[in-house]
Formats: sequence, structure tokens, C-alpha cells
Amino acid sequence: MQRQMVVAQEDCPARRVPDGTPVTVPKNSFVSITQALGGNYTIVHNGQMLRVDGTDAAKLGLQAETLSFPPAIDDKIHEDQVWQALGTVFDPEIPVDLVNLGLIYKVSVDHNSNTVHIDMTLTAPGCGMGPVLVGDVEYRVKKVPNVKDVKVELVFDPPWSRDRMSEEAQLETGMFY
Repeated sequence: MQRQMVVAQEDCPARRVPDGTPVTVPKNSFVSITQALGGNYTIVHNGQMLRVDGTDAAKLGLQAETLSFPPAIDDKIHEDQVWQALGTVFDPEIPVDLVNLGLIYKVSVDHNSNTVHIDMTLTAPGCGMGPVLVGDVEYRVKKVPNVKDVKVELVFDPPWSRDRMSEEAQLETGMFY
């Protein structure tokens, strides 16, 4: 994506990358959008990299991207749709989704309680964006038909390494060798 400049239409909540500190982009501020993937935005404001949730897109004068699925054909949770939802959650610094980054370790579906259990990790255990990414995963997977609850557990064993990335992600990031 080529950088796009926009002017904040309203005060806009954001999280500083990589530590996750909440900040507010004031109304009428110029921001540069560096990444617009999965419905969320990575922007630069006053020299700081920030992540803006897609639900706040209008505050930047942008139209929100929505995740939708066809109506349910039965009362089951379809795991392929869970994986599809997970594929729309992107790292705010790297233009690659969490699935291709190899951050999703396990998905299991409990059809009795309509709950999806997800084991995921982060590229670094102390990543301040961890709670934001977990929230994104929960929000997106709850969009899957018949999902009533999402339980995400952050795990660090085994530790993440670039070997967990898909070949596509390794090529995208220049880490393929």
C-alpha cells in the first residue's frame, strides 16, 4: 500500500506500537496510513506508529471494513470459517496475518457450548500489543455464525520462531532463506 495522508475527523483512540499504550489522535491532525489490512489501520502521527481499530475508521474519515459470513446452514461452528476470521487479524507492524505468521497454534471447537478455544502466541513474549491482538481475535471469531464465546490463551511454549511462518509470509517479510 502506498502511504495515504488523512485528517482525523474526530478525536481518535489508538494504541502505540509496539508497547500498546493508549493514545488519542486529536481532531484535525494529519496522519499517514502505513497499513490498512483486516479492517484495522497502522498510522504514523507525530513520529509515532499507532494502531487504530477498524471500528474507529470514520474518525479518520475512512469507511469501516466489515467481516461477514453467509447465513448459517446448520447449528454448528464451521472451523474453516474460524480460520477465515483468524486470517483477517494482522500484526500492526508486519503486513502479514496471524495465521501466516504462525502465531495461531491451535483451534478447537466445543459444539455443546458453541465456544471456540484458541491457543496463540506472540512474536515476542513481552509484546505490548498482545492484549490488542487477543481482542482482535476474539472480536473477529465471534463474527463466525453460531459462535457464542471465544477463549484465547496466550502460550509461549514452544516459542515462536520464523520457521512457523508460511513461505508466503517469509517472502513478504524478506525472511525466506
